[in-house]
Amino acid sequence: MDLSTLTAISPVDGRYRSKADNLAAYFSEYALIRYRVRVEVEYFIALTVYLPQLKELDTPEVKAGLRQLYMQFSEADALRVKDIEKVTNHDVKAVEYFIKEKTDHFLAEKYHEFIHFGLTSQDINNTSVPLSIKEALEEVYYPGLQEVIDTLRKYAEEWMQIPMLARTHGQPASPTRLGKEVMVYVYRLEQQLALLKATPISAKFGGATGNFNAHHVAYPQYDWRAFGNQFVGEVLGLQREQWTTQISNYDNLAALFDGLKRINTILIDLNRDFWQYISMEYFKQKIKAGEIGSSAMPHKVNPIDFENAEGNLGMANAILGHLATKLPVSRLQRDLTDSTVLRNVGVPLAHIEIAFKSLLKGLGKLLLNEGALHRDLEHCWPVVAEGIQTILRREGYPKPYEALKALTRTNEAVTEQSIHAFIDTLAVSDAVKEELRAITPHNYTGI
Repeated sequence: MDLSTLTAISPVDGRYRSKADNLAAYFSEYALIRYRVRVEVEYFIALTVYLPQLKELDTPEVKAGLRQLYMQFSEADALRVKDIEKVTNHDVKAVEYFIKEKTDHFLAEKYHEFIHFGLTSQDINNTSVPLSIKEALEEVYYPGLQEVIDTLRKYAEEWMQIPMLARTHGQPASPTRLGKEVMVYVYRLEQQLALLKATPISAKFGGATGNFNAHHVAYPQYDWRAFGNQFVGEVLGLQREQWTTQISNYDNLAALFDGLKRINTILIDLNRDFWQYISMEYFKQKIKAGEIGSSAMPHKVNPIDFENAEGNLGMANAILGHLATKLPVSRLQRDLTDSTVLRNVGVPLAHIEIAFKSLLKGLGKLLLNEGALHRDLEHCWPVVAEGIQTILRREGYPKPYEALKALTRTNEAVTEQSIHAFIDTLAVSDAVKEELRAITPHNYTGI
């Protein structure tokens, strides 16, 4: 079978490919090779500034020519690297040979051995992957999440004065406002987004076992630690891990994955709440002509967008959880368990991207049904008991909590009339009684 969206094993590359296609530039095999070429090229350029043997290459023309290798990197170039890999049986070494091949016409052979000079494969992998994650977050994830936040904020402002019956433990509770409840999610997401952005995206760069052994033995007079810090920090825009084995410590990456999980968990909570509000008829959904809700029940318009988002966020969290707990663990100075796992970093981000699009689609279908919110409030006059007993406490009334408990905690209906009848029996001033009568489920919504 030829690979296509119909024959792909993963739904990310099959059914949902169109929704996650924008991540291919960061996490596909093509993208990984391109990032490796980019790091190798930029490292070589950095060496031309640093090493006396390469000084004559420190020109704008040479640097521009080198950068074309990754700036114009094509799928044909990636296939050429894969062909080389068939011979080398080593994916990073194949990149080195590719660069030598592509620069043969303008770089003298004496310079070729400074490509990948003193490095181990993980110096390339543990810079390329964090760089791809950093740019995917900045260019895809953060804008996607911000669109969700902005949409929620718009609804929060629009619905800020819409009273709504709250539910705690699934039971009617003191009324709230629909917009305020949406604003809770805006706040939670913004708080966790700030924490996520504050998490360092770090890279390993230090030779075979993290000590710059090869660099130091070749040029002991140079401060290679300072060079590494400058290259990783200023050229790649990452933070160099100062003490490592052959591979990254992955602790910061684990923190990043945990941060993504927390945001996903908030979004799962959000999806479930909106699903419930639709079930309670607080929202209806815009109907698309020809669209079928249930194959058996013609009347149904199912909240499938929120369900799809929830499912994809759950998939993302499962993978992120494994990445966060597995990557920081490696036998002695390294084993290979990080390698195959690290190739999956794009998968949870793809599920998140799919979830964003489904959630936004679901939010875009919402039609506020104020009648249903008003109905539920009107049927729950006992919820004003808290406000009444609090005013009675203020007035020094004896045991107000117990008095309201006796009135409301029965199996008989509590109505506006029964509440007002109770107020009439209270030994308080007419002004206080008037204050108590003014409390309704529709206005007892706080600030």
